[in-house]
Amino acid sequence: MGQKKKPSSPQKAIVNRRARFDYELGDEIVAGLVLTGPEVRAARDGHIQLKGSFVTIRNDELWLNNASFSLKLNQKGDVNARSIDTEPRKLLASRKQIDTLADKKKSGLTIVPTRLLTTGKYIKVVIALGKGKKNYDKRETLKRRDQERDTQRALKQY
Repeated sequence: MGQKKKPSSPQKAIVNRRARFDYELGDEIVAGLVLTGPEVRAARDGHIQLKGSFVTIRNDELWLNNASFSLKLNQKGDVNARSIDTEPRKLLASRKQIDTLADKKKSGLTIVPTRLLTTGKYIKVVIALGKGKKNYDKRETLKRRDQERDTQRALKQY
C-alpha cells in the first residue's frame, strides 16, 4: 500500500517585517486576493515574499505589485523546480474601503501589505496605510530595539 503524506503544518501568516521598519503604519484593512491554482499552492506552502511590495489604485481597483510568488513547475525530471512570478494581482475590497484608501493616498501616504493570511478557506492580505520613515527614525528604532533586548537579557540573568 502507498504511504500517506503527512499534512504539512499550515503556516499562520506570511509577515512583511520590512514594512514595519520602513513605514509608520496606520489603519489596516483585510482584503481578498485573486489567485490562480499554483499561486494558491505557493501561498499555502509559504512560498511568498512581501518584501518590497506595495499596493496601487488603478481604475478604482486595488492591485498588489511586486509580491513574489515562487510557483512550482510541473516538469518531468525536475524535482521541486520553481519560477518566481511578480506580476500585479488584484485585491478584493469594498468600494467604500477603496475610496477611503484613495483619499488617504492623495495626502501622501503609501499602501503597504503587512501580512498574508492563509489559515481559513480564503487567502487574504492585510494592507495598511503607511508614512515613510526617515533614516534617523530607522536608527532610533534600531537603538530602541537593542536597548529592549539588553534589558530583557539582564532581567533573565537575575
